[in-house]
Amino acid sequence: MSDGKTKQAEPRRTAAATRRRRREAEILAATRALFDERGVRDVHIDEIAKTVGTNRAILYRHFSGKEELFALTLVGYLDELRDRMQAVMDAGGTPRDRLVALVEAFVDYGIEYPAFVDCAQALMRRPGPELLDEISESALFRLGRGIAACLAMLSSTLDEGVAEGTFAVEDTSLLANHMYATGFGALQLARVGMLIKELAPGIPTIAPISVVQVRQYLVDTSLALAGCPTR
Repeated sequence: MSDGKTKQAEPRRTAAATRRRRREAEILAATRALFDERGVRDVHIDEIAKTVGTNRAILYRHFSGKEELFALTLVGYLDELRDRMQAVMDAGGTPRDRLVALVEAFVDYGIEYPAFVDCAQALMRRPGPELLDEISESALFRLGRGIAACLAMLSSTLDEGVAEGTFAVEDTSLLANHMYATGFGALQLARVGMLIKELAPGIPTIAPISVVQVRQYLVDTSLALAGCPTR
């Protein structure tokens, strides 16, 4: 008798899980659309809930909090970035050429989708232990997998360059993580479009900086960190 009840319950549990996954996907899609349209800072949880026809309380049944919603939205951006980076890898070329193209792909994607940068920086500002407390294990796994997939292409390119003597890097994983983290700061600089420097002692001034300049700076910096001539 109990076996029969168990078999009857299994389709119901499967259907409920399917509905839950579909609802979560709808919420993430709505979050992404609002972020791309208005920017991360101008979108509130209540607005996301309203867009999908629910309320804050129901939304938090699907996500542990705002940080988890940001993290899983970031996963979607990372998946798209991974595809662009994979296209670079598939095109082949020397490790130096691929490193340049990978950095350019990262910059171009960040400029095209400013909310990608904002989502990443919002999470990176939080200490690791806080994120571990506020984001579920499954969400952290998905986020880590998304980041790792992108970093793996950087690391493998650096490894190949080291093997053939083009690059001189002791820890390619560390350098790949450094490029990823500092790249967001440079993208923010490109968005602001201004440099601050000292015109004279104690007198600041502002100078313009373009996306092209930031892209080239990141390329040159990445090559220099890899121990490769920039020109």
